[in-house]
Amino acid sequence: RDHGGGKSPDYNHPQMVLAMERFIAAFGNRYNRHPRVAFIQLGLLGFWGEWHTYPHAKWFASEATQHRVLRAYQRAFPDKQLMARYADGVLARYRKIGFHDDMFPEDTDNGKDWSFLARMRRGGHTASWKHNVVGGEMVPHAAGKWLGPQWAHTQEMVQRSHFSWIGPYGPALDANVARKLEARSDELVRRMGYQFRLTEVRFSKQVVVGKAGTVAIRGTNEGVAPFYYPWPVKLAWLDARGAVISDVKLPDDIRTWLPGEFEFKASVTVPKRAGIFQLGLGVIDPWTKKPAIRFANKLTLLNGWAILGDVEVK
Repeated sequence: RDHGGGKSPDYNHPQMVLAMERFIAAFGNRYNRHPRVAFIQLGLLGFWGEWHTYPHAKWFASEATQHRVLRAYQRAFPDKQLMARYADGVLARYRKIGFHDDMFPEDTDNGKDWSFLARMRRGGHTASWKHNVVGGEMVPHAAGKWLGPQWAHTQEMVQRSHFSWIGPYGPALDANVARKLEARSDELVRRMGYQFRLTEVRFSKQVVVGKAGTVAIRGTNEGVAPFYYPWPVKLAWLDARGAVISDVKLPDDIRTWLPGEFEFKASVTVPKRAGIFQLGLGVIDPWTKKPAIRFANKLTLLNGWAILGDVEVK
């Protein structure tokens, strides 16, 4: 069937379904563990891969086909966050999938029953952002409006939807917006997703060789969403050159640092030789094996580690 200069296929044809399943399997085989891929948008079904054939509803895939495609994605990408366009209908039954709003912020919660958040509410996904990512695309070619006269509305929709990212279209692709509204673009980036700031750090400034010391940390997530992958949190002893003498992986799960306060304590073994050492905190990127998340504090960074302070070992 013709639509928009292209063709809308018979999504329910057995060969079409099998071809999609084979593609998804190959796609996952290549990208499921790819370290630079954060999220996978489902696509494939509907106009623009956005899971609708409006205004030709009968052209869309049957529920059985939708389930086969969804299960194929879940099999192919067990280690990636998946994102679908709409949260109601068949997707209401899937609790481990995130969602993308591609008309942000105009249609995010516009009072209509077809808006992004209305469908999230109807599908029972209002709290899914605590575990599954939410993001999407800004209304095309309208960044000036949404960072300009409608800035307050944009801020409200970020808060209400718990958005983590915007793309592919966004303020960065509009040169005029990037120049004139750079401060608001920066604020939008800081507000979306997570932003961890340490508010209190307690540890002994003098310790005894080989003994255990306690570190207590409080912080706050000033963003609107958590970090969605189980990157390990570590404390490390560093020498004056920034070399790691020893480190310890903490039991804390960074995915539980929801907006608001968080805290944790750790027992760390003191270095086995006397001297002045630096205590560092880091969230480790499994790809590089190095600290990769910066805290929103003016802390010294040493090879990626946020330096909490010096400790004298006697």
